[in-house]
Amino acid sequence: MSVRLLLDENVDVALSGALRRRDADLIVWSVGDPGTPPRGTPDPELLRWCEEHDFVLVTNNRRTMPAHLIDHLRDGRHIPGIFQRSPEIGIGETSERLLLAAGASRPDEHREQMEYLPLL
Repeated sequence: MSVRLLLDENVDVALSGALRRRDADLIVWSVGDPGTPPRGTPDPELLRWCEEHDFVLVTNNRRTMPAHLIDHLRDGRHIPGIFQRSPEIGIGETSERLLLAAGASRPDEHREQMEYLPLL
């Protein structure tokens, strides 16, 4: 199975379009899409949803997400991974980095990790 991405509600929707245009086979959903958590879902619930559905979370939330991840793991839970998007990079570079990570990664490579984009 390849890496599947869930974009949180604060990630620009243009990113999902850019990803889909570049790789039609990539599974990329956004919070609020059918089958995903609704907009306004608290971060701890997003982490549980990602764990249960095997999605890597893409977020802009650098302020509180690290603490939520620590609590999630401390509770004995797991996460396929989190990509923290930098506000300094645009949609084009973000999509390139995510496509590279999705295409070159083993499905469990980002497990229990929070990684900051751009990946080096």
